[in-house]
Amino acid sequence: MTGLRNDTENRRYELDEQGMTSWADYQLRDGRLYILHVESPPALRGTGAAGRLMAAMSADIKAQGLKVTPICGYAAAWLRRSHDYRDLLN
Repeated sequence: MTGLRNDTENRRYELDEQGMTSWADYQLRDGRLYILHVESPPALRGTGAAGRLMAAMSADIKAQGLKVTPICGYAAAWLRRSHDYRDLLN
């Protein structure tokens, strides 16, 4: 697994594993990051790849002092369950 990338030009976080990329599309407005969609390639589904992306992405978002509004159902559920990052939802 390589490091998290924030492709600000395309408004997408990316994380590579096993030569494949999981990603999360977002919009950033007024100090709030809106997570629009999180997806992993079919071969990585069920392996926790999307969760690892969410954890890395959430750590980066928290370090920037941003708050999150998840539009994506997966992102919303992941953040609600996370003890370390649910405070990003406030």
